[in-house]
Amino acid sequence: MSAFPYFVRRERASLKATILAPLAALAIATLINLALYAVMGKSPGAVFYAMLLEPFLSWSAFSEVLLKMGPLLVIAQGLAIGFRAKVFNIGAEGQFILGAIFASAIPIYYPEATGGWIWPAMLVCGAIGGALWASITAFWRVRLNANEILVSLMLSLVAAQVLNYLLLGPWKDPNGFNFPQSVMFQYDAMVPTLIEGTRVNWSFPLTILFSLAAYVFMQKSFLGYKLQVGGLAPRAADYAGFSQGRAIWLSLLIGGFAAGLAGAAEVAGPIGQLQRSISTGYGYAAIIVAYLGGLHPIGIILSSLVMAVIYIGGDNAMVSAELPIAAVRVFQGCLLVTYLIAVAFVRYRLEWPKTADRKVA
Repeated sequence: MSAFPYFVRRERASLKATILAPLAALAIATLINLALYAVMGKSPGAVFYAMLLEPFLSWSAFSEVLLKMGPLLVIAQGLAIGFRAKVFNIGAEGQFILGAIFASAIPIYYPEATGGWIWPAMLVCGAIGGALWASITAFWRVRLNANEILVSLMLSLVAAQVLNYLLLGPWKDPNGFNFPQSVMFQYDAMVPTLIEGTRVNWSFPLTILFSLAAYVFMQKSFLGYKLQVGGLAPRAADYAGFSQGRAIWLSLLIGGFAAGLAGAAEVAGPIGQLQRSISTGYGYAAIIVAYLGGLHPIGIILSSLVMAVIYIGGDNAMVSAELPIAAVRVFQGCLLVTYLIAVAFVRYRLEWPKTADRKVA
């Protein structure tokens, strides 16, 4: 028998340990990265101040955190529903891009249109666009048994090329000095500002409402219960007559809907036009947000706030502490790894082989 320790699954994970796991992961990831910055010759104190404290020290800085939090929150809520059903949608970035494209079609084709209906229509079109792009993955997974991780990820690359084609071709602003961008959207195509003096708009309350809907769906509805059972016990779900194919379709469509909604809110909100830089990695960062929040709607609200702080604080640190942008991404990845390790110890305990067993080995 092996002399090495092994993991044994706990009968029931401690609620206290489950709550403390993301906090411990954040603390450990912070210490690891501060040590890394010291090795790089940067001041750990200056980086810590700029990245994790400065975003809270002024209303203008915190408003940017809320602005960044919105897309991360809504995408992560949509992905978490699928993840809990063991449907791994890794292509939210592409669905985000398609949502931005579908939403932009209205002001691009109808630049003279006016009325309060334009920006809500853009959000609806964006959500539909994201869901349609996710439906391609669902079709390949259900009908052809293709791996949804690979299909959704590859479709994100296709979406980026579709965006490039449009901005370098038919949707390119003729007066944009040859930059790959669309025309600026008219006033009625912009989501109204929620807080005067900031860029926070009415799409932020929509993300909170979406989070509430996600909580009700997963915690209170029978359909959400079926999705969770299908993820935790596929055989039991099959025996109960729960359709796996339907769960895959529903999970991917919800994830695509959420990512498309976020993409629409981005072009109709702080950006105000379709740009190639619309693809900023929200879809990938939202995966970290979903897991850091324990795949629970309430936890995801908190984890999206943390990730938004890292985004804005990272920008501050790049200026004030001369931190490279790659260091911010390393922080995000380290946060996910430390959380997964922490969760492993929450769900499993480490046991050593008995002395007699080691002698026999």
